[in-house]
Amino acid sequence: MGGVALADVAARFGTPTYVIDVATFRNRARALKEGLARRWPRSEVLFASKSLPALAMYELAAAEGLSIDVAGEGEIRLALNAGVDPSRLFFHGNAKTDAELRLAVDAHVGTIIVDNVDEFERLRDIAPASSPQDLLVRVLPGVTAPTHPSQETGGVTSKFGLPLDQAAALMKEIEDSPNLNLRGVHVHIGSQILDTAPFVEAVRRVAAITGQDSYDVGGGLGVRYTVDEEAPSIDKYLDEVTATAREVLPPQARLLIEPGRSLVASAGVTLYRVVSVKHTGRHFVAVDGGMADNMDVALTGQRYEAVIDGRALSEGTVQCAVVGRQCESGDKLIDGIALVTPVVGDLLVLLVTGAYSYTMANNYNGAYIPPLVFVENAECHEASRRQTFDDIVALQRLRALPLDTATWRT
Repeated sequence: MGGVALADVAARFGTPTYVIDVATFRNRARALKEGLARRWPRSEVLFASKSLPALAMYELAAAEGLSIDVAGEGEIRLALNAGVDPSRLFFHGNAKTDAELRLAVDAHVGTIIVDNVDEFERLRDIAPASSPQDLLVRVLPGVTAPTHPSQETGGVTSKFGLPLDQAAALMKEIEDSPNLNLRGVHVHIGSQILDTAPFVEAVRRVAAITGQDSYDVGGGLGVRYTVDEEAPSIDKYLDEVTATAREVLPPQARLLIEPGRSLVASAGVTLYRVVSVKHTGRHFVAVDGGMADNMDVALTGQRYEAVIDGRALSEGTVQCAVVGRQCESGDKLIDGIALVTPVVGDLLVLLVTGAYSYTMANNYNGAYIPPLVFVENAECHEASRRQTFDDIVALQRLRALPLDTATWRT
């Protein structure tokens, strides 16, 4: 990847390790940004940074001319620390705290996406009249997308946004607030969506709120994780979204999209070392990582492909379950895959892991969060080092409360 042998990456940084091919990200970012601009000149592409919130990633996305979608104080601060222009930040979230709203206003975050009336009322008290805060209102379009229930955000029972009638009423109140500047509406229907029809329907629904300057139609475009999946191309997605926008949106409006997974997923792999191979009820291949570094399988049932580094497929395969080292029966990275006969010490490469793996990494069973390595032009850059025991223990105290030794012994 990126002119670098993955075996060399594993030797240098250990395993598990996340690897990102920078050129793949750049190519997809440019395809989305330039492709949207050709079809709808007054447009903007936002990187949904929750998919990979690392300083180097914010810097790279900004360098490619993308604005940034942030959710929460941590992502705001990471983006600012990476040097992102705050006017290019779009602040999302259904439960923003007062502290987060103040941070966003004080940092001059360009746009806040208002989710509910309570947030509006607090923001009305926080934003200064001298510098009105730009807002979008998140609309609940009532579009149910074909994806995992945990990734569906546009249906009538979603926790995000407001139905069209409530959104319209809120927008009227924003327009009457001198310290707030209504720019338009935002809609998002989910993640890992492999059909363009729901995106088209969402654009049609949000067009019911007329006369706005900006229409943010969200992200959610799915990617091909396995050989038997088909994902819409970037061109097909852009063609259909913009064709519908030309039918139903004001021609002078600004059109925004928020890709995350579709930008970074295929740019990434995760490197593991095989630590045991056994045949009991199944042929189990256990690696030195698992649900501590990839929660997507357990959370959403996501399927993946993998290869054994340096082993030709023509050598013959065995049907395996690739399992992790965390103490859960559900800790399976791939529940059934044909691999070239694995042996202890093999380097296993899990494919298409650029999105949400690093994001959701955790310390289950005392696991250390793996490093994040960028590769480009035959060079490696450690964007985030491997977590250490000292990092973990620095957050903890040996004794939170004084112990009553006599009671404890009893």
